[in-house]
Amino acid sequence: MSGIKDKVIALTGASSGIGEATAIHLAAQGARLVLGARRKDRLKAVVDRITAQGGSAVGMVVDVTLREDLERLTDAAVEHFGRLDVLVSNAGTMAVSPFDELRQDDWDAMVATHITGLLNGIAAALPVFRRQRRGQFVNVASTAAHVVKAPQGVYAATKTAVKVLTEGLRQESGPDLRVTLVSPGFTHTEGVAKGASVEAVAELVRQRDEIAMPPSAVASAIGYAIEQPEGVDISEIVVRPTAQA
Repeated sequence: MSGIKDKVIALTGASSGIGEATAIHLAAQGARLVLGARRKDRLKAVVDRITAQGGSAVGMVVDVTLREDLERLTDAAVEHFGRLDVLVSNAGTMAVSPFDELRQDDWDAMVATHITGLLNGIAAALPVFRRQRRGQFVNVASTAAHVVKAPQGVYAATKTAVKVLTEGLRQESGPDLRVTLVSPGFTHTEGVAKGASVEAVAELVRQRDEIAMPPSAVASAIGYAIEQPEGVDISEIVVRPTAQA
């Protein structure tokens, strides 16, 4: 199956930012969506917007750090639409701070969301893809996985783990599956600096407002990877504002 139309796509972190933009973009191309996010009201608003425009989407409250939530998400795709073609693992948190602040709860949250959450998604979708003998993982990392800048050390480490896990999965996936890493640069979302230290917030917001690209740019990159013909795997996409070093 080439293109996006009629593909069944599950997407985490779908209630805002890159996730919301990706859901809107894929729905406009005819995808059938199962959207997961923690914020029920925001998620419902995205689903309502898609269905009001004639698209197909259902929403589920999902915390990616919980194995059972990812299992519910992938099960819902099969129950509602008969299969799962793509899992987009997009949920993330950018609670950056200098190491000296010792914000270990924030460190734990980034590890749980970016690493454990990704693995939970792989564990939920991989058996489905193996049974179908087809499927695609699209994992959202960051340019921080390629260039480390202070005070983003822990964030960069967890996004580097996403990059490494994605490449390892690609090597083991075999000829039937596709595995794609998408690494966005500065993107204009509310998630930039959300939960970060006061000093980090000020600097990240300044940079965001000066150079950030719209979430729709990342959504287009994700769509490009998904729409490729069977047997063609876009292994990695880095998308950043031209002004970002």
